[in-house]
Amino acid sequence: MKRILTFILTVSVALTVLTGCGNQNSPSTDNDPAINENPVQNTNEENIQEDNAEKETEAKTETEKAEPIYANQIEDGTYSIEVSSSSSMFRIVDAQLTVKGGEMSAVLTLSGTGYEKLYMGTGEEALADTDDKCIYFVEDPQGKYTYEVPVEALNQDINCAAWSIRKEEWYDRVLVFQSSMIPEDAITESSVPDGMYTAEAALSGGSGRAGIESPVDITAADGTMTATVIWSSSSYEYMLIDGIYYYPVNTTGNSTFEIPVLMDKDIEVTAQTVAMSTPHEVDYTLRFDSATLKSK
Repeated sequence: MKRILTFILTVSVALTVLTGCGNQNSPSTDNDPAINENPVQNTNEENIQEDNAEKETEAKTETEKAEPIYANQIEDGTYSIEVSSSSSMFRIVDAQLTVKGGEMSAVLTLSGTGYEKLYMGTGEEALADTDDKCIYFVEDPQGKYTYEVPVEALNQDINCAAWSIRKEEWYDRVLVFQSSMIPEDAITESSVPDGMYTAEAALSGGSGRAGIESPVDITAADGTMTATVIWSSSSYEYMLIDGIYYYPVNTTGNSTFEIPVLMDKDIEVTAQTVAMSTPHEVDYTLRFDSATLKSK
């Protein structure tokens, strides 16, 4: 009898132990919030990331579609604009663009006060340059840090390095000054209003020994731009552009021509020189940089 009771007691204890192990595993499977909630959380995070990626892609697409706009295309005045930044740590909460005399500048207000100065270029360039080229903050009445920076063009990437007060090092940013908030009637249809300008010009081709003076004088009138091109020699007899011959406008000094030009376009030119034993035609390419266009 004792043996039977002992056997029954042993079986009962064993069943009790097995039931206890099952109860230990069950809560971690059914009630663990990490298991039940994470899939939903991860899905939401993925959706947010996808939405943000789509928004960033759309913003980039809009920027890529927009053509660069330069100071000479905008009526003089002050405009509120949006400025996008490549870094969320460099957030611009207000930007006032001023256009005057063929040049642009903007007063940027940052969300924080972590940057002592800016440099319009890369951090590497800032390290190699002098401190007087840096733009230090000015504190506005609300205690925000503001910086007045030059603006080459709207709707294009512009490098800007920011000096961290805490880290004491430069951080590279890329800014895009948007034109979307500027009234349409403030942007001129003609790329360059009538007037006298200068702009940098590049000459390529030939033997590489010839050159032109840069910047060049440019006259804009009735939608046409005419550049005064002065060669590095007096040996050029004519320039041939799109089947039209252009002859020197001077009789002494280096050969000087007045030719029609388009900004930011490669202009194929054939020029005849008598510098060699017999006259020779040489092919060149001219390019005029609108980003350097300035009123005289």
